[in-house]
Amino acid sequence: MILSQISHLDCIAFLVFLAPQLLIQIGLLPILTWLVPAIPHLALVIPYQFIRERFFVPHEHRTPFVKKATPFQDVVIRFVRYAFANMPAFLGRVFFSKAVSLPFLRFRMLRHGIVTSPIRWTEIKRPNFRGVWIVYNQQEQPDIIVYYCHGGGFSMGGSFFYMEFLLAWVSLLHDAGYRNPALFSLEYTLVPDATYPTQLQETLAGYEYVLSLAQSSTRIVVGGDSAGATLILSFLLYMTGHTELRHQRPGLAIMISPWVTIVSRNNRDTASDYLNRSSLELYGRQYIGSKVAANDPLVSPGYCKDVKKWADASPVKGWYFLYGSDEVLASETMELVGLLKSTGKEVDTWVDQGGIHAWPVASLYLGATREERLAGLNSIVGAIKEKIP
Repeated sequence: MILSQISHLDCIAFLVFLAPQLLIQIGLLPILTWLVPAIPHLALVIPYQFIRERFFVPHEHRTPFVKKATPFQDVVIRFVRYAFANMPAFLGRVFFSKAVSLPFLRFRMLRHGIVTSPIRWTEIKRPNFRGVWIVYNQQEQPDIIVYYCHGGGFSMGGSFFYMEFLLAWVSLLHDAGYRNPALFSLEYTLVPDATYPTQLQETLAGYEYVLSLAQSSTRIVVGGDSAGATLILSFLLYMTGHTELRHQRPGLAIMISPWVTIVSRNNRDTASDYLNRSSLELYGRQYIGSKVAANDPLVSPGYCKDVKKWADASPVKGWYFLYGSDEVLASETMELVGLLKSTGKEVDTWVDQGGIHAWPVASLYLGATREERLAGLNSIVGAIKEKIP
């Protein structure tokens, strides 16, 4: 199921679904406490910056992202950039919540004449993990399974916010020739409700669930974006020290803008990206908590420089990294890619020149053309098809 680009009507609908949930989950006073001081920036500063940089700054002096972005993409990313830097996570969580995301998805489906998704999903709730199971045909065993962990700085995000992206992924896998593709999206516990190692333990439990449904571990593709990719990296490193898991490595890993090292001097702000180093560090330290060191490789995989350990952690068919050249996390990602290549394992990359954080996900909603919207996903599906026929 692949829907069209987000429209202005969709934006209005999202706000309609969001407003009551903010009141229900947060309350009027906390909302106003943040919103009132932010109004001048939201209503005046951002529009002024957009007009000046979009229409009065010479093209060669614009940021790499603005040079190639549509006006709609430019405006959205400017507001996201401000929110990431200034909005507290307890407010941001509501934007990504199921109570907002699921009605919004239903609205977009109805706008396209779809009452019920042709690809079905089921919520899985177990004592040690939760998630959403998406499968093309519920009556047959899957021939390929994607195990996915969403991003959101460990503090926000959820499977239903990503649902349109995940449904499109399964749909494209089927179009690529897989008989019955499936995907399991982990709903790990967000910070501050729990800190490390809770999320890693849930990732392990989720993988064991996926193993029970797969034809073999090599028919499993593990992946994630941002903080979700961190969990996958940590989980793969964890497997190397446990014999019962070491021989059940997945077939391929898909890393979308991974947060390789939680706290790093190499995570540097750029003029294009909507992330910023200080907010990342704040969210990251909340995830790490007080019981482990920030340089523990299982909590922050970039600190593992052991080539043999990464060789043992690598999926059977290797890695596929997607990231933007202008994102805050790019340098750490490039360093990890170089380290993985030194293991002799297969490591392929898809680098979006001038691109920003997790654009393969965001572009599905913001891309101006179908080709642009599906570029990242088509690349991912192509890599899967090549490695796991």
